[in-house]
Amino acid sequence: MPLYYDEDQAMLADTASQFMAEEGAIAKQLRHWRDRDCKDGFGHELWKQFAELGFTGILVGEDDGGLGMGHVEAGIVLEEIGRNLTPSPFLNSAVLAATALSEGSEDLRGRYLPGLLSGESVFAVAVDEGAKHRPERVACKAEKSGNGFKLSGRKDFVVQGASADMIVVAARTSGSDADEDGLTLFAVPKDAAGMSHDAVRLVDSSMATHTTFDGVELDGDAVIGEVDGGRAVLNKLLMAGRVGAAAEGVGVARGAMDMTVEYLKQRKQFGKLIGEFQALQHRAAHLYSEVEIARAAVIKAQQLLDAGSEKSDLMASVAKAKVAKTAGLAVREGVQMHGGIGMTDEYDIGLYMKRDRALQEFLGDQYYHAGRVAELSGY
Repeated sequence: MPLYYDEDQAMLADTASQFMAEEGAIAKQLRHWRDRDCKDGFGHELWKQFAELGFTGILVGEDDGGLGMGHVEAGIVLEEIGRNLTPSPFLNSAVLAATALSEGSEDLRGRYLPGLLSGESVFAVAVDEGAKHRPERVACKAEKSGNGFKLSGRKDFVVQGASADMIVVAARTSGSDADEDGLTLFAVPKDAAGMSHDAVRLVDSSMATHTTFDGVELDGDAVIGEVDGGRAVLNKLLMAGRVGAAAEGVGVARGAMDMTVEYLKQRKQFGKLIGEFQALQHRAAHLYSEVEIARAAVIKAQQLLDAGSEKSDLMASVAKAKVAKTAGLAVREGVQMHGGIGMTDEYDIGLYMKRDRALQEFLGDQYYHAGRVAELSGY
């Protein structure tokens, strides 16, 4: 498979690029909502514009009213989101939650997907139960109660959890914390009695919650997939999210790189443009090469995921690890080459560094995924 876009994908990329640059620009969205201490961290009107363009339905099947596209197309939108630091629920709602709901019943899909497609609904995903991403261990429990379940436990760093109309929750219905089997995924509505949120603002100004479930009563139709068979659905959700986060990370790296190169062309020192200094040219060229390699890894992972390849899981971790390393390099080089002003809030380059830090931790940092690559490769 070629590591470039076909004609239709290129057209989508042009549309997404123009839309994010105009409507999702840093001053218009990120700084606007951050400076107003917005409880959601994003604009709902922009989210409805996403829906009008069909972005929210990229991974939703045509039978459910979506576009029935794939992860390559979702990644195109995510890269532009990252490039412009556009705050939105796209990754959590239209990628992670949509992937989980695709495994749900017709009734469940009919209940939630129309809201996603119209931009009226926002979804969240609750997996982690600590400071680090460790989905191998799930302690949050769902015990049988009448015709349904009673959910108890806590989930940490649920991105946009307080804003969500529904949260996809991974809980243990049998076995011990570290067992592979015995997991079930649930669609928990926002008005569920016994669910509470402790909201926190992350370093990149996005919002997350520590969410507690205190005997939350759920009907049996809240189950996504099969009872005790949720690990397969969770793994599918995580692969989609990791590849999506990597695509956004490429956008963050590209945005930081573009901003830095533009600065090198304008800033003068000792009577010369600093971009004329060979040492900085070498650093910029090296960064460009690393970003292109990372982008190729992401496109490959997206293609394998769309093809249903058994190598998808491995390549998702390859992409996540590579992009984390590359985006980290891009934002550090950006701040350094901007000099002292790179540390001020007045210049946007520091915002790229903050988004990179939050995105690196989301669904596993580079060390977690480097370990998975070694494990899945048999080393």
